[in-house]
Amino acid sequence: MYLSAEDIAALEGVEKTHFLNPQAVRVNRSLGDAVGLHNLGVHRIAVEPGHFSTEYHCHHYEEECIYVLAGCGRATIGETEQPVGPGDFIGCPANGVAHDLYNDGTEPLVCLVVGQRLAQDVTDYPRRGKRLYRNSGEWNVVRHQDIESFRR
Repeated sequence: MYLSAEDIAALEGVEKTHFLNPQAVRVNRSLGDAVGLHNLGVHRIAVEPGHFSTEYHCHHYEEECIYVLAGCGRATIGETEQPVGPGDFIGCPANGVAHDLYNDGTEPLVCLVVGQRLAQDVTDYPRRGKRLYRNSGEWNVVRHQDIESFRR
């Protein structure tokens, strides 16, 4: 499948607010869905000034990456804050450090975000003290303090 620049511009953007962070608001255009990708999410996102793209998080199994197309912002990767702008790339390996992206500029921060779409994943939200278990469309969120670990 093929999308021209005009096709992408014409895609309806869907505003998404992260379920754990009302300041994490982005307009999402799913390029991957438009061309029939099932195992890879490819999204062109726009984040307005003063907003995050997502809640600070890390995936245990999925990998994701971000390529900045326009605007400027601040990426938090682990405990390090890094200014980002057009042409910058962020890779988030599975079981890596938590990360987020914040638009501290005056124009929309526009990025290409690519990530796996595994049927199962575990995502930690360390600032919220929560863990998401995603299993074939079912989402279960638990508090970190309620997790019991068992080793065999």
